[in-house]
Order: sequence, then C-alpha cells, then structure tokens
Amino acid sequence: MFLAAAIGSVVGISNVWKFTYVAGENGGGAFVIVYVLAIACIALPALIAEFLVGRRGGASIVKTMDVLADREGVSPKWRYYGVMGATGAFIALSFYAVVAGWTVDYFYQSVAHGFSGITAGESSQALGELLGNPGRMIIGQSLFLFLTVVTVAAGVKKGLERSLRYLTPTLFVILLALLVFAFFAGDMRAGAAFLFVPDFAKLDMETVLMAVGQAFFSLGIGLGVLLTMGAYMDHSTSIVRASIVVAAADGLVALIAGLAIFPIVFAHGLSPADGPGLIFATLPVAFGQMPAGTFLAPLFFVLMAVAALTSAITILETVVAAIEDYSRMSRRKIAAVVGALLWVVGLGTVFSFNILENYYPLGFLPAFAERTIFESLDYIVSNFMMPAGGMLIAILAGWGLGARVTRDELAVGDSRWFRLWLLFVRFLVPAAIGMVFISII
Repeated sequence: MFLAAAIGSVVGISNVWKFTYVAGENGGGAFVIVYVLAIACIALPALIAEFLVGRRGGASIVKTMDVLADREGVSPKWRYYGVMGATGAFIALSFYAVVAGWTVDYFYQSVAHGFSGITAGESSQALGELLGNPGRMIIGQSLFLFLTVVTVAAGVKKGLERSLRYLTPTLFVILLALLVFAFFAGDMRAGAAFLFVPDFAKLDMETVLMAVGQAFFSLGIGLGVLLTMGAYMDHSTSIVRASIVVAAADGLVALIAGLAIFPIVFAHGLSPADGPGLIFATLPVAFGQMPAGTFLAPLFFVLMAVAALTSAITILETVVAAIEDYSRMSRRKIAAVVGALLWVVGLGTVFSFNILENYYPLGFLPAFAERTIFESLDYIVSNFMMPAGGMLIAILAGWGLGARVTRDELAVGDSRWFRLWLLFVRFLVPAAIGMVFISII
C-alpha cells in the first residue's frame, strides 16, 4: 500500500503533461538522456535520502528538522530548509491545480461533445478557447482545489492508499493503449527518433538544468512531499527498494507518455515545442480516431484528474502538516485557509494564458525576460527550489545524520552499496546540482 501511495504521489500529470512539453521545447533526445541520468544518479540518491530523513524524524518537514536537532544533534538551522520546502510545495500546488483543472474541463468536453473526427487544427483551436477563457479555467481550478482541500481536511491515509492500488495500474493501462495507437496510427519512427536520438548541438546548461529540474519535479524531491510520506513508512519497508521502484515507475511513465504522444504530434504536423498545452492539443486527435476513443477519452482525462489529485493531496498534506504542528487551529481550518490562498495565488497562473500573457513580472532578470507569472513560478520551483532542496536533503542525510544513523534506517549494513550511496549523497548530488547552478549564474 505504501508503494501504491508513493507511486501515485509521484506519477501524475507532470509525467505526461510536463515531461512531454519540456522535452519538446528542449530538443528531445539530448534532454531525455540527461533526464534519465539525472533520475538514476542524482534524483534517486536524493529520494532515498528524503525517505530516510522523513522516517527518522516521523513528522512534518519543519517538525522533522526540529526532532532531528533534538534527537540526532543536527543544527537547529535546518528548520529553515523545512520552511523553504513547505513554501515551495505551496507555490507548486498553486499552478499545478490550474493545470489539473484543464483535465477536469477536458473530461467534461469528452463526455458532453466528444472528439470524434476532430482535426489537429480544431483541437488546437479548442485548447486556445479554453486558455483564452479565464472563467472556464477558474471553474476547473476551483473544483480541483475543493476536492483536494476536502480530502486533506478529512484525513487521507487509508482511503488514498486503497484507491491508488487500483487507480495507478489503470493509468498505466490507458497509457499503454495510447502507445499501441501511436504505433499504428502515428509516425512512430519520427517520434522515437525525436525522443531517443540525441542532437547534442541542442544541449546546453539551460537544457541540463531543465532536465534535472524535471527529474526532481516529477518525483517531488526537495519540497518535503516524500519526506512527509516517509514519516508514515513502516520500518519493515525497505527504503532502498521503495525508492528504486518509485523512481523507475516515474521515469517509465514519462517515457511511455513521450512515445505515445510525439508520434501523434509528428503524424499531424503539430510542433513538439507547443508548450504547456501540447498533450491537450494532441490527445483529442488520437481519441477522435480510436475505435474506442469515445470511451477511452473520458476515462483517460478522469484518470489524469485523479492522478493529479493524488499528487496534490500529498503536496497539500506537506503544507498543512507543517502548519498544524505549530498552530492551535484545527486541521480543517488550516486546510481551508491554505486552499483559499492557493486559489488566489493560482489566479496569476490562470491569467498568464490570457489577460496577462504579455506580463513578465521578473523581466528585469535575464533568465525571466520573457517568462509569464506561470512560467516564472514553474521555473523557480522546478529549476531552483527543488534541486536546491534535493541538494540540502542529500547533505543532511550524508553529513548531518552520520553513517551510523543512515545505516540503521537503510538496514544495509556497511555494504558496498551503502558506501556507494553515501558517496553519491555526500559528493555527487551536491556537486552536480551546484555546477549546474554556477553555470547559469
């Protein structure tokens, strides 16, 4: 059940929605190579560290830092990392909820109107109508946040774990059905070449940063989400095995999504660099031509909404738990207040696609010269806060807790694998992330 919940937490719309459009914008193959290496060599060791720290502390991200300061003698200043992680989780959920609202809207459209016979041009136009209508986007955002807040306010552990046992495998099945369709009806040769044949001329430090950021974003590392889940992990569960399974499932879903979507993109003359709306312009074309598309389309979008919901629940849980540990307010009131604030902040993302599409709030900085509110928030969280959080959690696990404590939690003894992991979290993870940061300053 823990694995189902953990996989459900990391496997969401970020694997299908964000991976495909970020890979499309960054040249495909070269990005994918760096992304896979980032998961295996940087994100996975950091994921093990995050689960380890969470189980050792047994509380929210901020409270865990205080517990470790009292029990293990780490510096009390680590609580500032906890505050940063909870803040990053809040920002991420503010724009994540808006995009998740698109899946709600598309579920309604697939049921009410369907996509039968829709062309690529008509699909792109339909997406443009959604993005140009802030009212429709706000309805989807509001409904999604309401469901997230109500679930977290009521307590989620048993219901979430039990539902994910069935929902997560079903999402895999739908993705595999799309992959089969793409193989027969799409341009699989062009899609696979784009995804797996690297053009290293397109590889620069910005692309490397985006790939590392995507690896961290899709796994949710650095913001305390999996640290909070680790606090509920039974001591009989192997942290190493759980981390490998979660990371592998996360990367596999992203690659399947790429193989299912890019062949359709090329077969219909769409651009892989269409940005955040890529899958919403592409998949309706596929569903409109599938024999069972009338059934699969609403099923896919409702599952995407559920996958987004399970991820959002764990993100909101991270924020609510951090506040709950230091507040006299009830859990319900905290969830309601945080939900209301998320809705307000999320309006910036809503308007980024219409009335504020030419507004660049941090345009005075070179890296943000042409980034909207949504793009700025996404860039800050995905490419700075999450990698930085991953680097800090690796340093804490590798240096702050010490080898005795980490061996005890990992239950691997002084083995070759333990020494290799310790080498990675102490040196490779911080050095790799630090070099990427330095290169773009």
